[in-house]
Amino acid sequence: MRRDFCDGVGIARLLNATLVLPKFEVAAYWNESSGFGDIFDVDYFIEQTKGFVEIVKELPDDLASREPVKVDCSKRTGNFDYVEAVLPALKNHHYISITPAMSQRRDRYPLHARAALCQSCYRALRLNQALEAKSLELLNAIPKPFIALHLRFEPDMVAYSQCEYSGLSPASSEAIDAARGDRKPWTGAAAIAWRKRGKCPLTPRETAFILQALSIPTNTNIYLAAGDGLMEIEGLTSTYTNVYSKSSLLHDGEFVTMHGNTKAALDYHVSIKSDGYVATYFGNMDKMVSAMRALKGMYKTLFLNRRAFARYSGEGGLEGDELAEAMWREHLNDFVKGRGSALPDCFCEFHL
Repeated sequence: MRRDFCDGVGIARLLNATLVLPKFEVAAYWNESSGFGDIFDVDYFIEQTKGFVEIVKELPDDLASREPVKVDCSKRTGNFDYVEAVLPALKNHHYISITPAMSQRRDRYPLHARAALCQSCYRALRLNQALEAKSLELLNAIPKPFIALHLRFEPDMVAYSQCEYSGLSPASSEAIDAARGDRKPWTGAAAIAWRKRGKCPLTPRETAFILQALSIPTNTNIYLAAGDGLMEIEGLTSTYTNVYSKSSLLHDGEFVTMHGNTKAALDYHVSIKSDGYVATYFGNMDKMVSAMRALKGMYKTLFLNRRAFARYSGEGGLEGDELAEAMWREHLNDFVKGRGSALPDCFCEFHL
C-alpha cells in the first residue's frame, strides 16, 4: 500500500491532477476497515506534498455522489505512458481511480514526477502520533543489538507460491490447504523448475540453516517481522533462541485488537531502525525497507538467496557442511556484486 501511495503521488504529478486522500481496500487480506488516518499522519502528508501535488481529504460535492471511472493499467507493458493512456480518461470523466502499471519503470518519469514520487515515499509518510509512540515502545522493548527478520512462511504466502513442502506438521498442511482455493501446487518437473527459480518461500528451518552458514551467532537477538499465522517457527527457535515478536512484547489484549495494517506498520518501522535486516523473500516490504535503510545510511541488509539454496539442496544435492559452504560463497558473491550488504561478521574470514 505504501508503494501504491508513492505511485499515486507520482502519477498525479504526471497528469497534473488533484489526488484524493487514499483509502485502504484490504478486506481481501485482513478483513478490516482501517483508514489512511489510522496509520499515517494525514496533515503531515498533505503538508509535505505541497508544491508537488494538491491533495484533498474529501471530494467536492458535485463528485462525491459519483463512483470513479476505473482505469486498470496493471497489465500494461513496454513503452506505456500515463499521459497518453490515462490523461484522456481524466479529462473526459474528471474523476478516476487507477491501478498503476507494475511494470512501469519510475526512473523513466520526467524529473518533476520523480521528485514528487520520491517526496511521498521518503519524506511525506510518517506514522500518526499514537502509532509512532507504539512503535517506539516496541523498539525499546527489543534487546539490543538485534536483527529484524522478515520471515514469509504464512499459509497464504505458501499457497500463493504454489510450492509443495514435505515434512510439515499436520496443522501447517491443513492451514495451507485451506488457503489454496483454486491455486494448486506445481508437481513433477514443473515443481522442480519453479523451486530452482527461487519462487518458494524459505521455511524457518531453512532460514536458520542459512543464517548459521553465514556465521550469524545463534545467540543473536532476532525480531520477527512477520504476519499472523507464521508456521513451523520451531525450525528457527530451536536453533536461534533469542527470538522476539510483537505478540511477545506487547500486552495480549492490545495485540488482539490491532488491525493487520497496524501490525504491518509496526514491523516496517522496527525494520528500518534495526541494527540489521534480513529478508527471506524480496517482496514489496523488503524493497521499501531496504531503500529506506539505504537512505539513512544503514547498509547492514541481507537478502537470502532462495534460488541458490534450491539449486544446491535439491534432489541429490549438497548437504551439511558442503551446503553451508556453498551458501556462504553464494551470499558473498551477492555482496560483491551489489545484490545485498553484508551483516556484521558474515564474511569476516574474507578480505574484500
